[in-house]
Amino acid sequence: MCGISGFLLLGPGADQAVLRARLNKQIDAIRHRGPDDRGVWTDGVAGLGHARLSIIDLSPAGHQPMTTTDSKFWIVFNGEIYNFQEIRAELQAKGVSFKSNSDTECILEGYRVWGDAVLDRLRGMFALALWDPGRQRLLLARDRLGKKPLYWAKIGNAVVFGSELKAVVAWPGLDRSPDYSAIHQYLTYQYIPAPLTIFSGVKKLPAACKMVVERGPDGQWNVGAMERYWRLPTPNARPASQFDAKAEQERFLELFRESVRLRMISDVPLGAFLSGGVDSSAVVAMMAMLSDKPVKTFSIGSPHKEYDETKYARMVAERYGTDHEELILEPNAAEILPRLIWHYNEPYADASMIPTYYVSKMAREHVTVALNGDGGDEALIGYPRYDTVRGLSEFDMVPPALAPFAIKAVNALPGSLREAHADKLNRFLNAMVDRQQPNSRRYAFTIVSIADSQKEEAYGPAMRPYLESSALNLLDQYFDAAPDFVSGANWADTHVYLPDDLMVKVDVASMSVSLESRSPLLDHKLMEWAFSLPQSVKTPGNISKGLFKRAMEPYLPHDLLYRPKMGFGCPIDHWLRADLKEIAYDVLLSDTAANRGIVERSYVKRMLDEHVSMVNAHHTRLFALLNMELWFRMWSDQSVDAALERPELGAKIGAVSTEERATVAAE
Repeated sequence: MCGISGFLLLGPGADQAVLRARLNKQIDAIRHRGPDDRGVWTDGVAGLGHARLSIIDLSPAGHQPMTTTDSKFWIVFNGEIYNFQEIRAELQAKGVSFKSNSDTECILEGYRVWGDAVLDRLRGMFALALWDPGRQRLLLARDRLGKKPLYWAKIGNAVVFGSELKAVVAWPGLDRSPDYSAIHQYLTYQYIPAPLTIFSGVKKLPAACKMVVERGPDGQWNVGAMERYWRLPTPNARPASQFDAKAEQERFLELFRESVRLRMISDVPLGAFLSGGVDSSAVVAMMAMLSDKPVKTFSIGSPHKEYDETKYARMVAERYGTDHEELILEPNAAEILPRLIWHYNEPYADASMIPTYYVSKMAREHVTVALNGDGGDEALIGYPRYDTVRGLSEFDMVPPALAPFAIKAVNALPGSLREAHADKLNRFLNAMVDRQQPNSRRYAFTIVSIADSQKEEAYGPAMRPYLESSALNLLDQYFDAAPDFVSGANWADTHVYLPDDLMVKVDVASMSVSLESRSPLLDHKLMEWAFSLPQSVKTPGNISKGLFKRAMEPYLPHDLLYRPKMGFGCPIDHWLRADLKEIAYDVLLSDTAANRGIVERSYVKRMLDEHVSMVNAHHTRLFALLNMELWFRMWSDQSVDAALERPELGAKIGAVSTEERATVAAE
């Protein structure tokens, strides 16, 4: 696990000393991803940089940038290839000799034999850049599920790339103008889906994609379009009666066991995150059965009962005799936010990044690699919102004339419950009654931050042109490809929410403390099997993740398997009424924020007042707006050099002048 960066010059070159200095600045910006070793290389046309976190082959032979014995190909690679020993044996049978025991060299030599088709053989997580000097060809590629990130931009006469946005920002001359279409997506989803980034001139390489930049026969450089090299099977519409439930449970256990075993291969200490949820508990159970010594496990708890799962984590730790570490999290949100906003590179508002950062930090004190439970809810249909969607599907069979009775039932809910969740309840009723909407719009109330219906009030002058186009259009292709509403929601989440929210959260939080995080439930072979099944087989009796849970019944407590899903959250709602209250008012209602023209100050003021007085719950929207404004102050308002400086804990969260405070108070 590492950080990579580099460039390819499309025009006249620069002095090699200058190019090496630029590569070093890129690596300095992402050094937290790989503190064990660093390397830069350039031939004056292309350049590669690498920050190494040593996991496999700790010797100097694993140093990157790496070249073949004949210097014909060069590579920088971030990730882990779990089947590298199998690939190595296949290549040796073809007469290839190796100078290291690293997975990186297997990719490099595999490219010599198979070309770009080497990507099809890789089982693992990766982002890579491979330079072929003879053909004047640069290959950029990213793993199938999007576990490892890769950003790129054309800056002047150079194509520049890196594991993080800040590695691209470090290259001189980048236009840091914001992409308002990306902000439109962010204000909808709380994250920015690929290929967009917050900067108009920078793109993400999407999951399962490659991109080639090469010199053509005419001597001109061609910056190739992104090409998808792998796809999941489309959702299966076959009836459940064609599948043997017991056989599929056994197949799941077989694939899961193999996936965990492969991810336990490491030359450094290894452990696991243990939240107390079904997925991480299943991973720990399987690790314990495959290991001849106690598994190291790490849990984060909360003093707020609705966010705390440590009781269940302890049940698993005690059952399997793990070497368990637990921390009750009471972070100072005002102190940690600047550090997280710096590490996340662009506006990002999944609040579970906070406990993910802390559990990563705690784990890193003991291990260098940690397995997690990510992917189970996508692979095997586990989110509670899928139950809501199933309910909407069932309501669609009710004659429209009976719809008023459903509205009456919702309105009969206790007043306090209706008031605290008025916004979501109204959107649920709309999704239930208006059956003519596309399914992406009906699903939206379960996933969006600022709904389309709220943007007329919310959007400022800079965003008003985007009122004509819904950010939810992104999801339509996935709902259209699915045989039913639940499968469509699951398909959309797997292609958007999973790579652009969950994978970003874990990668950034773990790599910020130089920890490698591995996801057995996101093994692509397991995912291919899961998506070959109809959703009814994965949720027998409409039990969320029922196939998974029944397969794990011999290994985990019944009360843990079948309790309501809690999620890995933190009390942002409480913080915005306490620790973050003054900061939120000061920052979000400041002239600095208002003058950006993104969100109307009156809209923000109403939400703050309603949230603090508990008239309505607006914490997800307010947290997204606060993170965005703090991002602007750090990454847009400052010089590049100032932005690249790492904030310490306790850094000021955003200065607000006395005059601005007086203005806000007067309003």
